[in-house]
Amino acid sequence: MPHPVGIPHSGGVSDDEFRAALSRLAAGVVLVTAHDPEDGPRGEDVGMTATAFMSVSLEPPLVMVSVRNESRMDDLLERQPLWAVSVLSESQRHIAGRFAMKGRISDRLLFEDIPYVRGEQAGAPLVGGALAVLECRTEQRVTAGDHTLVIGRVLSASTPSADGGPLTYFRGRYRQLG
Repeated sequence: MPHPVGIPHSGGVSDDEFRAALSRLAAGVVLVTAHDPEDGPRGEDVGMTATAFMSVSLEPPLVMVSVRNESRMDDLLERQPLWAVSVLSESQRHIAGRFAMKGRISDRLLFEDIPYVRGEQAGAPLVGGALAVLECRTEQRVTAGDHTLVIGRVLSASTPSADGGPLTYFRGRYRQLG
């Protein structure tokens, strides 16, 4: 159960204080995607906007994304080890917003009008115009509070010829560098 807002945890910091402090850390924005073969006759594509994404290791090539426990993506990645990441460009704010607010949109409509190709390794959508795309296979899942850290081995990585800078998230808003 979440801690009431404004009331300190046993460590002394409240939810508001924690959020305010960490909102000062600028982060890149990615779209994590996976294909759910068990959903319907042809399956369904699932996506999630994330800012808690990072490189973990060069040898072997590992990355990590943090997903909320019991979310649709957490449930899917628990049974589907293949997933993908699209590093969003500054012109793709609408994609980040759509997948961050997906509770208001049917999952089947989330990818409508978004250009993508299906990855050859993971079979998950790779967003057109992204600064970089990676296909991954889950190596490890670590429960950490109300989130799960999903560590994936990078099976393929490419940097399509996208123009512009990265989409970033700072102080509760999507931003551009410069």
